[in-house]
Amino acid sequence: MGNLEILLQAPIFSVQLLIDGLLVGSIFALAAYGMALLWGVMNIINISQGDYVILGGYVTLTLYNAGIHPLFGVPVAAVVLFFVGWAIYRMVIFRVVDRDLFISILATFGISILLQQLMDQIFGADIQSAESGLGTLFLFDNQVTVGQIKLVAFAVVVVVGVALVLFFKKSRMGQAIRATAQNARAARLMGINTDRVYAMTFAMNAAICGAAGALVVMTWVIQPFIGLAYTIRSFMIVVVAGLGNIAGVVAAALGLGAAEQFAAFLLGAEFQIGFVFGLLVVILLLRNMVLKRQRQVLK
Repeated sequence: MGNLEILLQAPIFSVQLLIDGLLVGSIFALAAYGMALLWGVMNIINISQGDYVILGGYVTLTLYNAGIHPLFGVPVAAVVLFFVGWAIYRMVIFRVVDRDLFISILATFGISILLQQLMDQIFGADIQSAESGLGTLFLFDNQVTVGQIKLVAFAVVVVVGVALVLFFKKSRMGQAIRATAQNARAARLMGINTDRVYAMTFAMNAAICGAAGALVVMTWVIQPFIGLAYTIRSFMIVVVAGLGNIAGVVAAALGLGAAEQFAAFLLGAEFQIGFVFGLLVVILLLRNMVLKRQRQVLK
């Protein structure tokens, strides 16, 4: 109640939380868009989604420790994770495409455990971050502070988002991915190599997560076992927004970012992840109720 009174008596704190939440939510949107892409094209729910984010963060952290500015880690992490995603598809994922959705959940859950253990063995379990060296903006008579790295991250997310939209609309591979998402069997009849499309889709998702992870390690902290939180966030955003709805993904991600910031302030930072898991349960229950009503109307 004390923190709630602070928000009521000093609205400027609400402005601070809202700005932070929207900037944070933009990074969530990037990872969630990758999950929506996989789910829509390949009918796979990727439980290892957040682990690709963290792995991208470790790629950037490795560059940072080598004396390279972490902003260069954004494209490098995307490229490295692209090839990691391609390799994982060729080794595992191609075996579960067109199978039952539950099988893909089990397969990607196993990949998640493997990636966590590998990151723990290679990079250690300590919490780590990469300092961007950028300053802080002071707004509203120095009452609101905004880290410039968060603004840079927001700009990177916008650029990546626009690039992805143009890729899917203009390139032949992008059009092939869209055709496969609409009807894989018809796409095969039209001469599209759907296996190659699936490999590219999975690799692109990993690359998107890698870029998001590079932003995460500069904005917050990473450790090998925190990926599940990003998986849950991505899943929740996609459930709320729906498949193929880019605007919905962005709106849901920004809303989640803002909600997390207010929850962390009101409940305490130690309950922030608990709030995310609790919110997921509520959303799934509400979604189930809506679907039940729709089925009753159809009857």
